[in-house]
Amino acid sequence: MSESTTPGKKGNLTGSARKIKDNAADWHNLIQKWERLNDEGSTIATKIVNLGLNKKSNTESDIVMEGGSLAAGEFSENLKQSNQELEEECVKLQDVVDKMANILSKMEKIVLAERGICELESFQYGEKGRTEPLFHTWPTQNFAEVSSKLYESYKQELALKKTILQELAHTSNADLSMVYLSSWLYQPYIEDSGKLLLKSLLLETGHIPL
Repeated sequence: MSESTTPGKKGNLTGSARKIKDNAADWHNLIQKWERLNDEGSTIATKIVNLGLNKKSNTESDIVMEGGSLAAGEFSENLKQSNQELEEECVKLQDVVDKMANILSKMEKIVLAERGICELESFQYGEKGRTEPLFHTWPTQNFAEVSSKLYESYKQELALKKTILQELAHTSNADLSMVYLSSWLYQPYIEDSGKLLLKSLLLETGHIPL
Protein backbone atom coordinates (compact mmCIF):
# COMPACT_ATOMS: atom_id res chain seq x y z
CA MET A 1 0.00 0.00 0.00
CA SER A 2 1.45 3.37 -0.97
CA GLU A 3 1.45 6.24 1.49
CA SER A 4 0.81 9.89 0.71
CA THR A 5 3.77 11.92 1.98
CA THR A 6 2.49 15.45 1.43
CA PRO A 7 -0.21 16.82 3.79
CA GLY A 8 -1.42 19.25 1.14
CA LYS A 9 -2.17 16.55 -1.44
CA LYS A 10 -5.77 15.87 -2.29
CA GLY A 11 -7.12 12.59 -1.06
CA ASN A 12 -6.74 10.81 2.23
CA LEU A 13 -3.48 9.93 3.93
CA THR A 14 -2.96 6.24 4.49
CA GLY A 15 -0.92 3.90 6.65
CA SER A 16 1.61 5.38 9.07
CA ALA A 17 1.04 8.97 7.87
CA ARG A 18 -2.68 8.73 8.58
CA LYS A 19 -2.07 7.22 12.03
CA ILE A 20 0.53 9.84 13.01
CA LYS A 21 -1.68 12.71 11.85
CA ASP A 22 -4.60 11.28 13.83
CA ASN A 23 -2.32 10.93 16.87
CA ALA A 24 -1.33 14.60 16.60
CA ALA A 25 -5.01 15.59 16.63
CA ASP A 26 -5.55 13.30 19.62
CA TRP A 27 -2.68 15.00 21.47
CA HIS A 28 -4.28 18.39 20.90
CA ASN A 29 -7.71 17.20 22.05
CA LEU A 30 -6.41 15.38 25.14
CA ILE A 31 -4.37 18.38 26.25
CA GLN A 32 -7.39 20.65 25.77
CA LYS A 33 -9.47 18.31 27.96
CA TRP A 34 -6.69 18.22 30.56
CA GLU A 35 -6.58 22.04 30.71
CA ARG A 36 -10.35 22.24 31.23
CA LEU A 37 -10.08 19.70 34.05
CA ASN A 38 -7.19 21.64 35.55
CA ASP A 39 -9.32 24.79 35.68
CA GLU A 40 -12.23 22.84 37.17
CA GLY A 41 -9.94 21.23 39.75
CA SER A 42 -8.40 24.58 40.67
CA THR A 43 -11.84 25.98 41.52
CA ILE A 44 -12.66 22.93 43.65
CA ALA A 45 -9.26 22.96 45.37
CA THR A 46 -9.70 26.64 46.28
CA LYS A 47 -13.05 25.83 47.86
CA ILE A 48 -11.50 22.95 49.84
CA VAL A 49 -8.81 25.26 51.20
CA ASN A 50 -11.35 27.93 52.16
CA LEU A 51 -13.58 25.37 53.87
CA GLY A 52 -10.62 23.89 55.72
CA LEU A 53 -9.33 27.24 56.92
CA ASN A 54 -12.82 28.38 57.95
CA LYS A 55 -13.34 25.15 59.85
CA LYS A 56 -10.04 25.63 61.68
CA SER A 57 -10.88 29.25 62.46
CA ASN A 58 -14.39 28.39 63.72
CA THR A 59 -13.13 25.49 65.81
CA GLU A 60 -10.52 27.67 67.49
CA SER A 61 -13.01 30.44 68.24
CA ASP A 62 -15.55 27.94 69.58
CA ILE A 63 -12.95 26.48 71.94
CA VAL A 64 -12.32 29.97 73.28
CA MET A 65 -16.08 30.41 73.73
CA GLU A 66 -16.51 27.13 75.60
CA GLY A 67 -19.03 27.65 78.34
CA GLY A 68 -20.09 30.88 76.66
CA SER A 69 -23.10 31.76 74.54
CA LEU A 70 -22.68 29.06 71.86
CA ALA A 71 -24.65 25.92 72.65
CA ALA A 72 -22.77 22.65 72.34
CA GLY A 73 -25.43 21.23 70.04
CA GLU A 74 -25.17 24.17 67.64
CA PHE A 75 -21.39 23.82 67.49
CA SER A 76 -21.69 20.10 66.81
CA GLU A 77 -24.20 20.67 63.99
CA ASN A 78 -22.04 23.37 62.38
CA LEU A 79 -19.00 21.11 62.52
CA LYS A 80 -20.94 18.21 61.00
CA GLN A 81 -22.19 20.39 58.12
CA SER A 82 -18.69 21.76 57.51
CA ASN A 83 -17.19 18.26 57.43
CA GLN A 84 -19.88 17.05 55.00
CA GLU A 85 -19.33 19.95 52.62
CA LEU A 86 -15.56 19.44 52.77
CA GLU A 87 -15.97 15.74 52.02
CA GLU A 88 -18.22 16.47 49.03
CA GLU A 89 -15.65 18.82 47.51
CA CYS A 90 -12.87 16.25 48.06
CA VAL A 91 -14.97 13.68 46.18
CA LYS A 92 -15.32 16.16 43.29
CA LEU A 93 -11.56 16.74 43.21
CA GLN A 94 -10.97 12.97 43.26
CA ASP A 95 -13.24 12.69 40.21
CA VAL A 96 -11.17 15.34 38.39
CA VAL A 97 -7.94 13.47 39.18
CA ASP A 98 -9.50 10.18 38.01
CA LYS A 99 -10.44 11.80 34.69
CA MET A 100 -6.89 13.13 34.35
CA ALA A 101 -5.57 9.61 34.95
CA ASN A 102 -7.83 8.38 32.14
CA ILE A 103 -6.41 11.05 29.82
CA LEU A 104 -2.88 9.97 30.76
CA SER A 105 -3.66 6.35 29.87
CA LYS A 106 -4.80 7.52 26.40
CA MET A 107 -1.57 9.51 26.05
CA GLU A 108 0.41 6.37 26.87
CA LYS A 109 -1.42 4.46 24.13
CA ILE A 110 -0.33 7.10 21.61
CA VAL A 111 3.29 6.68 22.73
CA LEU A 112 3.09 2.90 22.36
CA ALA A 113 1.41 3.18 18.95
CA GLU A 114 4.12 5.49 17.62
CA ARG A 115 6.88 3.26 18.94
CA GLY A 116 5.16 0.47 17.05
CA ILE A 117 5.24 2.54 13.85
CA CYS A 118 8.98 3.12 14.32
CA GLU A 119 9.57 -0.60 14.84
CA LEU A 120 7.58 -1.39 11.70
CA GLU A 121 9.64 1.07 9.65
CA SER A 122 12.88 -0.39 11.03
CA PHE A 123 11.65 -3.77 9.83
CA GLN A 124 10.60 -2.39 6.42
CA TYR A 125 13.48 0.01 5.69
CA GLY A 126 16.30 -1.00 8.04
CA GLU A 127 17.66 0.77 11.12
CA LYS A 128 17.81 4.22 9.49
CA GLY A 129 14.13 4.05 8.57
CA ARG A 130 12.51 5.53 5.47
CA THR A 131 14.55 7.91 3.32
CA GLU A 132 11.68 10.34 2.65
CA PRO A 133 9.80 12.00 5.56
CA LEU A 134 6.10 11.22 5.93
CA PHE A 135 5.25 14.93 6.04
CA HIS A 136 7.66 17.88 5.81
CA THR A 137 11.03 17.27 7.47
CA TRP A 138 10.72 15.03 10.54
CA PRO A 139 12.00 11.46 10.49
CA THR A 140 9.36 9.13 11.91
CA GLN A 141 11.35 8.66 15.13
CA ASN A 142 10.76 12.34 15.99
CA PHE A 143 7.03 11.76 16.42
CA ALA A 144 7.66 9.00 18.95
CA GLU A 145 10.20 11.16 20.82
CA VAL A 146 7.85 14.16 21.05
CA SER A 147 5.00 11.94 22.25
CA SER A 148 7.26 10.39 24.91
CA LYS A 149 8.36 13.82 26.19
CA LEU A 150 4.78 15.06 26.38
CA TYR A 151 3.62 11.88 28.11
CA GLU A 152 6.39 12.03 30.75
CA SER A 153 5.57 15.64 31.67
CA TYR A 154 1.86 14.84 32.13
CA LYS A 155 2.74 11.68 34.05
CA GLN A 156 4.78 13.74 36.54
CA GLU A 157 2.03 16.33 36.74
CA LEU A 158 -0.57 13.68 37.55
CA ALA A 159 1.62 12.37 40.38
CA LEU A 160 1.74 15.92 41.78
CA LYS A 161 -2.04 16.26 41.48
CA LYS A 162 -2.50 13.04 43.45
CA THR A 163 -0.23 14.34 46.22
CA ILE A 164 -2.13 17.63 46.37
CA LEU A 165 -5.43 15.72 46.52
CA GLN A 166 -4.20 13.66 49.48
CA GLU A 167 -2.81 16.61 51.44
CA LEU A 168 -5.11 19.52 50.69
CA ALA A 169 -8.01 18.82 53.06
CA HIS A 170 -5.66 17.92 55.92
CA THR A 171 -3.44 21.00 55.73
CA SER A 172 -4.20 23.60 58.38
CA ASN A 173 -1.23 25.79 57.43
CA ALA A 174 -2.49 28.63 55.23
CA ASP A 175 0.87 29.24 53.53
CA LEU A 176 1.26 25.57 52.62
CA SER A 177 -2.29 25.51 51.29
CA MET A 178 -1.44 28.43 48.98
CA VAL A 179 1.60 26.52 47.70
CA TYR A 180 -0.63 23.53 46.87
CA LEU A 181 -3.16 25.76 45.09
CA SER A 182 -0.45 27.51 43.08
CA SER A 183 1.14 24.18 42.13
CA TRP A 184 -2.21 22.83 40.96
CA LEU A 185 -3.00 25.87 38.84
CA TYR A 186 0.41 26.52 37.26
CA GLN A 187 1.43 22.87 36.68
CA PRO A 188 5.23 23.02 37.12
CA TYR A 189 5.89 19.79 35.20
CA ILE A 190 4.08 21.02 32.08
CA GLU A 191 6.48 23.64 30.85
CA ASP A 192 6.20 26.07 27.96
CA SER A 193 8.48 23.69 26.05
CA GLY A 194 5.58 21.21 26.03
CA LYS A 195 3.35 23.76 24.31
CA LEU A 196 6.09 24.33 21.76
CA LEU A 197 6.42 20.58 21.16
CA LEU A 198 2.68 20.30 20.55
CA LYS A 199 2.68 23.25 18.15
CA SER A 200 5.65 21.78 16.26
CA LEU A 201 3.83 18.45 16.02
CA LEU A 202 0.69 20.12 14.65
CA LEU A 203 2.74 22.14 12.15
CA GLU A 204 4.65 19.10 10.91
CA THR A 205 1.49 17.02 10.41
CA GLY A 206 -0.37 19.82 8.61
CA HIS A 207 -2.99 20.56 11.29
CA ILE A 208 -1.55 24.09 11.41
CA PRO A 209 -0.47 25.61 8.07
CA LEU A 210 3.22 26.47 7.69
